[in-house]
Amino acid sequence: MQGVVKIFDPVTGEGVVLTDTDRHEYVLAADALEGSIFRNLRQGQRVVFELDGSGRAVHLRTGGETDMGMTAQV
Repeated sequence: MQGVVKIFDPVTGEGVVLTDTDRHEYVLAADALEGSIFRNLRQGQRVVFELDGSGRAVHLRTGGETDMGMTAQV
């Protein structure tokens, strides 16, 4: 899925992303940035993500990270 960061707290790692297609909000899973080269997100930042079994956003990657093939194998 593709979307944008609505909110992100770098201290707690909590946040919300909105999908591009229907503007649905998904809460970030605690390990959403695991394997990413980035440790922080900013409001409005474009991301690519997946959903876990609980409907939380996981495996967040920025567009540049995905385009450059810099994603870690998880």
